[in-house]
Amino acid sequence: MRWQVRARRWQLLGRHCLVTHTGPLTVEAQHWAAVLEGGPRAMIDGESALVLAGLEHYEVARIRVSVPRGARIRHRGTGVDIRQTRRLMPDDVVRGGVPRTRPAVAAVRAALWARSDRQAELLLTMAVQQSVVQPTELAGELIRVRRDRRRLLINEVVLELMGGVQSLGELDVVRGCRERGIPEPDKQVCRRTREGTYYLDFRWSQWNIALEVDGVQHAWAANLVNEALRHNRLAIDGDVVLRLPVIGLRARPEEFFAQIAEALQRSGWNPASASAA
Repeated sequence: MRWQVRARRWQLLGRHCLVTHTGPLTVEAQHWAAVLEGGPRAMIDGESALVLAGLEHYEVARIRVSVPRGARIRHRGTGVDIRQTRRLMPDDVVRGGVPRTRPAVAAVRAALWARSDRQAELLLTMAVQQSVVQPTELAGELIRVRRDRRRLLINEVVLELMGGVQSLGELDVVRGCRERGIPEPDKQVCRRTREGTYYLDFRWSQWNIALEVDGVQHAWAANLVNEALRHNRLAIDGDVVLRLPVIGLRARPEEFFAQIAEALQRSGWNPASASAA
């Protein structure tokens, strides 16, 4: 083995792994190597386990590996974050393939361990949006978390996800409406028209106002045409359709929320009576 490594036909990876080629490793191989470095009771956890479960368009800086409390950590290789945790339970582990925590467990832990509240919200909403985990499963796992500084935040996000929020931008819209005294809209509303069935991000059904939150994917050519056709059909059928690009939510939120409030008032909403109630 030393001769093969010296001849640069094989490569060493960490302390316990030997790769029988010198090319790049697959994602699965990288995670297997991380588990082997962690020892016999190690498992992929947190955001890394979500990636293995199918989470897309998310990059992990270091592969997170969890080992039971008291386990000896002999080596922490580059790109691997091996940590002890008291939260490991036998039924948390998926044994088929690379040992990893179940998606619901991984999502809650990823949010608890995130570098910021914003990253925690992103991980939870992406996992639900991509159907890696269901909101009800997150709620069940969150009950097990007794103490953590981020527990209340995660609880709030999970409740919104259970109510129909599908993205981080949509979560910001709900919060923005609450902060400004704007009535909360219905989420993921189904509308059936002659052209087909549409799902609206938000709709104030009492006032026939719809709001679409446009992420970067809405600017793609195919989506742009479909969105325009949907917008036109809803307008023909009597809805006022407002559009809120995610970048606008970051850059000029007050102006967009002012437009929402104005549209609602023109359709009959009375802010004064709402405040009194």
